Amino acid sequence: MPPPPPPPPSPPSSAHGGQSSDAAAEAGLQQKAFERWVTDFRTRARAAGIDEATLNVAFAEVRYLPRVVELDRAQPEYTRTVWSYLDSAVSAQRVALGQERWAQYRSDIDAAAARFGVGPAILVAIWGIESNYGSNFGSIPTIDALATLGFDGRREAWAREQLLAALRILQSGDIERPKMIGSWAGAMGQTQFLPSVYLGYAVDADGDGRRDIWGSIADAMASTANFLARSGWRADQPWGVEVRLPPGFDLARAVERQPAAQWAAEGVQAHDGAPLPPFAAATVLLPAGARGPAFLVGPNFQVLLRYNNSTSYALAVGLLAQRLAGGPGVQAAWPRDLVPLSSQQLKALQTALNQRGFDSGAPDGVMGPNTGAALRRYQSSVGLPPDGYPTVELLQRLQGP
Repeated sequence: MPPPPPPPPSPPSSAHGGQSSDAAAEAGLQQKAFERWVTDFRTRARAAGIDEATLNVAFAEVRYLPRVVELDRAQPEYTRTVWSYLDSAVSAQRVALGQERWAQYRSDIDAAAARFGVGPAILVAIWGIESNYGSNFGSIPTIDALATLGFDGRREAWAREQLLAALRILQSGDIERPKMIGSWAGAMGQTQFLPSVYLGYAVDADGDGRRDIWGSIADAMASTANFLARSGWRADQPWGVEVRLPPGFDLARAVERQPAAQWAAEGVQAHDGAPLPPFAAATVLLPAGARGPAFLVGPNFQVLLRYNNSTSYALAVGLLAQRLAGGPGVQAAWPRDLVPLSSQQLKALQTALNQRGFDSGAPDGVMGPNTGAALRRYQSSVGLPPDGYPTVELLQRLQGP
């Protein structure tokens, strides 16, 4: 069962409670502006078909949460390396706890897997990555979080859409307002569905008339399996496999999509020597560049990216599922001596790439596909292995004469 909802935040302190009169006045003005935003949104929601009873329940005690804005605007100073992420995401403790939870809820998990054609280990792995098997799926009221994000304005259109979806969930009777809790960004329940995703994919698997992804493991597993299945999951294929690349492999071709049989004909081999999975279309993934492990990933890996568009996330889910089912972890060594670039260093790298004619887009300090492609083109132009992996040495070379 989910933890009980937290008590509502305390109202702003008075000047005599340690807050300056100027700060108190500013907080008061902000609260009034937030209330006006909520009034305007209620009008829009009413026009979109939300009834008055639901609006009253949702907004009677809605709170502006400054911490949500802080978290939304925060940018990590350093990019986390994939091996650091996997060290915690696929730790021995998480594997052991996942196997324990799988055994505890085997009937619900296996029923969802059989109904939707998704391997049970994948469902347990997503559950583990998203909420540590339900032990931490957030305690922030979803309505408050999304109203705060909408009012803040950085992602207002997105937040309005998600908030309206959350109101539709309340109106349907699937969950009560105090129990609709999750992360600061509005993701909810055991496997962290956004409200719009919930409306599209949530399932009542236990037959109680409600789609309860917070308190019902059966509903959470079936909803997750439904999302994966409708996103194109192939029950007859794994997510991917760790591979060995042949000597002289052209790293620039790693991003190409072709049948696994063609990769095999070119010398790509599974790390354990088994035949490659029968992928109709697969790419070579080098999450830590030329010095790190290599994986051949197929269509199911792309489905995991639909759940969370991060290669580190999708890799973590695949590897955790593999470990949960008794398989091995990553066999090749990670290049742990490589120091991650800070966001400022990544911006500098993107700027230098642009200045040298390798368009990486607007410098934002985020290592996305455009930056990776630009970096590969630069590496090829100077005779370096084009793995698209940013390093301090590459930054220094780009900034040199």
